[in-house]
Amino acid sequence: MKGPGIFTRHPMIFFFILALAFSWAVELPLVAAQQGWLEAPIPFAVHYLAAFGPMLAALLVTALTTGTDGLRELWGRVTKWRVGWGWFLVSTLSPAVLFALAALVMRLIAGRWPDLRLLGQANYLPYLGLGVLPLWLATFGFGEEIGWRGFALPRLQKTRTAASATLILGLMWMLWHMPAFFYLDTYRNMGLWVLPGFMVGVLCGAVVFTWLYNSTGGSILMVALWHGIFDLLSASAAGQDIIPIAMSAAVIVAGLVIPRAYGLENFSRLERHAL
Repeated sequence: MKGPGIFTRHPMIFFFILALAFSWAVELPLVAAQQGWLEAPIPFAVHYLAAFGPMLAALLVTALTTGTDGLRELWGRVTKWRVGWGWFLVSTLSPAVLFALAALVMRLIAGRWPDLRLLGQANYLPYLGLGVLPLWLATFGFGEEIGWRGFALPRLQKTRTAASATLILGLMWMLWHMPAFFYLDTYRNMGLWVLPGFMVGVLCGAVVFTWLYNSTGGSILMVALWHGIFDLLSASAAGQDIIPIAMSAAVIVAGLVIPRAYGLENFSRLERHAL
């Protein structure tokens, strides 16, 4: 009984520790292998399992603190689809609009369009074609968002403004990404010199996610859809450097506009969703 009591008193601390522990348990051996510190043959495809760290932490801490009632409530937000057609379209189509605009930028700068066939190619895996979408949604969509926005954000917003809660969550989300810079090809190719810009992008992305979460009344589903689709379109080999930079720039602009448009209290016209 002592363990669950500790979890109940400090759920956020344990969530963040477990989210990092679960994800880094997958990633740190990949870092060691990539850096030549470990000679054991590790399939780098296990990289995708790291995305489930926040979800596993959320499920464990929820189960230990609020039991089946808490898990049932969490599941209700994971499947919350009644948010209005407008927000459903924002969640599913706006990443595609950003990709189209970024493709136009690529055409103007590099004189070519992205190869859309490359959208079906994921790091360390065979060509998946359309099957790549369920992969991105399951991992960096639901795997991350059940934890970050599903568990952490509403609890942080209970006693804090949306701005303060987003800043705390954004910093932890930034820390969670750090091992990828030392093993993941797409991150290593950028180099550590992009870290300041990456950090700004992550914080502004956290603002966008808070806006979407609060505006949909706490729908994890809508946030996970946006996250998974955005990552698929921005992180694929289809556009290489130009498209992710252009799409990230759009997110940074949105992250700067939202607080001015909606205020720091809620980042939304609706009251911030808290637990």
